[in-house]
Amino acid sequence: MLSFDQELDLTGLNCPLPILRTKKALAGVEPGHVIRIITSDPGSLRDFEAFAKLTVHELLESGEDNENYFFLLKRGE
Repeated sequence: MLSFDQELDLTGLNCPLPILRTKKALAGVEPGHVIRIITSDPGSLRDFEAFAKLTVHELLESGEDNENYFFLLKRGE
């Protein structure tokens, strides 16, 4: 697993809240910082992939860990 600067536990939240909270968290960090996001919503897998494609942020890694999903997003410029 890659290293990260901040972790955001969004388990228990359903779409669109994980993306909205992530967007707010990314706005509060410097470009280049990596945030690890943990969710429980299965729809997050496609949501975070689409979010990265539509923004300047880079999805470094994603996967499933037990019953949760994790994402490593690097803030873009």
